Amino acid sequence: MKDVNILISNGIDVKKSLELFGDMETYDQMLEEFLGEVDTKIANSKKFKDMGDMANYAIVVHSLKSDCRYFGMNELGEMFYAHELAGKRNDSSFVNQEYDSLMAETTKMLNVVKRYMGVIAGSDTSITPAQTPKTEIVENSILVVDDSNIIRNFIEKIFNGKYKVIIASDGQEAINIIDNTLNDKIQCMLLDLNMPGVDGFQVLQHFQNANLFGKIPVSIITGSNDKDTIDKAFTYPIVDMIQKPFNENKIREVVEKTIFRKNS
Repeated sequence: MKDVNILISNGIDVKKSLELFGDMETYDQMLEEFLGEVDTKIANSKKFKDMGDMANYAIVVHSLKSDCRYFGMNELGEMFYAHELAGKRNDSSFVNQEYDSLMAETTKMLNVVKRYMGVIAGSDTSITPAQTPKTEIVENSILVVDDSNIIRNFIEKIFNGKYKVIIASDGQEAINIIDNTLNDKIQCMLLDLNMPGVDGFQVLQHFQNANLFGKIPVSIITGSNDKDTIDKAFTYPIVDMIQKPFNENKIREVVEKTIFRKNS
């Protein structure tokens, strides 16, 4: 059995995380997913920093901020949040000046997590994330669009056996799925707003242009609490919006509410 005191003694708020994940088994499963994708996110943050691409830098560190908050790494989450804000205001000076400190704290916390997970120090510590196979979209499907593997897999676990969860990691993948699927097979879509490449607002605009809202009801899942972003989302005929992090009961409530819109 893993020793949760390794996390707690290093300032990780496991109790708060369990409000999202429910139990330690799910927490550990999602933590493994996090370790499987965090190195790629960090590499992308460095790439965008070095390019001076603050818009995409902000998107990547936003995702890392959310991950940290999911797992109770609150202080590190606040550091990523400061970088997200700097990226949004195009403050490359702050990003470059503070990046090494951010990475030092990130490495420290990742080492704590790896020790808890039993990853051997000095070995190849990366965990390869499970690849999601391409699956046929069947009746009673819901589409989850989010660049976080953690969120996608958590929702898939919640609805296992009730709905077929189809996942898209970005807006373009979602549009491709929608445009090549009989709309009556998809009961609803859960859509993140802040994604690299084609973002959630571009997906919403595609829905509006193609008159799809009446066929596939949409609710938003977002880590943003920016008033302008929220107000902009509600200019589209979405059903509801849920803030990350959310727990199982809340996401079930939103999904059922969204599906009811399709069938009413």
